Amino acid sequence: MANTNFEKYKSDGSIGGNLLEWFDARFPATAMWKGHLSEYYAPKNFNFWYFFGSLALLVLVIQIVTGIFLVMHYKPDASLNADGVPVAFASVEYIMRDVPWGWLIRYMHSTGASAFFIVVYLHMFRGLLYGSYRKPRELTWLFGVGIFLCLMGEAFFGYLLPWGQMSFWGAQVIVNLFSAIPLIGEPLSVWLRGDFVIGDATLNRFFSFHVIAFPLVLIGLIAAHILALHETGSNNPDGVEIKAKKDEKGIPLDGIPFHPYYTVKDIVGVVVFLMAFSAIMFFSPEGGGYFLERPNFYPADPLKTPPHIAPVWYFTPFYSILRAVVWPIFGIDAKFWGVVAMGASVVIFALLPWLDRSPVKSIRYRGPIFKTFLTLFVISFFILGYLGTQSPSYWGEKVSQLCSLIYFGFFLLMPWYSKVDKYRPAPDRVTG
Repeated sequence: MANTNFEKYKSDGSIGGNLLEWFDARFPATAMWKGHLSEYYAPKNFNFWYFFGSLALLVLVIQIVTGIFLVMHYKPDASLNADGVPVAFASVEYIMRDVPWGWLIRYMHSTGASAFFIVVYLHMFRGLLYGSYRKPRELTWLFGVGIFLCLMGEAFFGYLLPWGQMSFWGAQVIVNLFSAIPLIGEPLSVWLRGDFVIGDATLNRFFSFHVIAFPLVLIGLIAAHILALHETGSNNPDGVEIKAKKDEKGIPLDGIPFHPYYTVKDIVGVVVFLMAFSAIMFFSPEGGGYFLERPNFYPADPLKTPPHIAPVWYFTPFYSILRAVVWPIFGIDAKFWGVVAMGASVVIFALLPWLDRSPVKSIRYRGPIFKTFLTLFVISFFILGYLGTQSPSYWGEKVSQLCSLIYFGFFLLMPWYSKVDKYRPAPDRVTG
């Protein structure tokens, strides 16, 4: 919540000033502006890695605005039209071909989905680099993990909506995974589908989740994430708490107002991002088959299975972890343990504030063990992502098992290696 101790706006006698004074007396506009922008003091040593939080907000706006326009013409109907084409698929083709600028809006939305995960992954990686999950920002990090989980759900439900071949069969595979859960698996799968098979009920259900339920939760979590961040203050590449040293006015010695300094800096990041985003959107919206898969340009056919079913690229690391588990444990099928491993690979991020025992936060002052583990973690993440796009094979299975061990080892061994690792004492002030 914005600091309400800020003085209310006083009119300068103009019409605009009078209106603003009237508005500010009834709504904490000045307090919010000062508390979150003009008098919110951020560390003065932010670097390249601090672009991606604001870019994530930008992509969120792009997705919401383009989504609103797409919903105006999209029809969540799996029945066949007079031409024998599913209505949902035909409505997407109508948007692409007949709606003025519909192709642009659709490509902005599909490219934006991948862009969202790119900037979020980089945003999370920055948190790993500089220890942004450490005290006093545990709750900020937990809200961030909640955003990531919600984003994955939002993407999954939206992926089915075009009702293409890969959308249909990808949803079929993912939903069937839940049936592996003992006792509740089958009823849960039926509830998710809304039927015993993927069909019209599933499409309408996923449409509701994608358009209404998950966006509301996502916006709420993002608001909580930002409020929690501004309550504790932003981390920085040194991992130094700037609130520890203030001048006589209570202003952090190493802090500068977020506005205008970082709003201007973020505009530079926005311009570069939009250049890259536009280049992909106009010249390669399918992203080499990773952003829009070739099978999805064909309508869903329950009687014809694609040669290779794989999720979208941003799910493939976790999909590889699922496929890496091939042994039954305690008499329970391997499919169940694969689902457990896949879920754990995402949820385990929430435990980082309590797994890291290092006396310092930032990688700048950490020793070689942490740097080695983090490097191996990133490499294994990329390898798992690539293997998830490929057909199952013997060596692919073995490599994915090894990479899964490295992936979980980064987290589960952290209480040990972060404690015994060498480190350099962090400075009292930021170093720039």
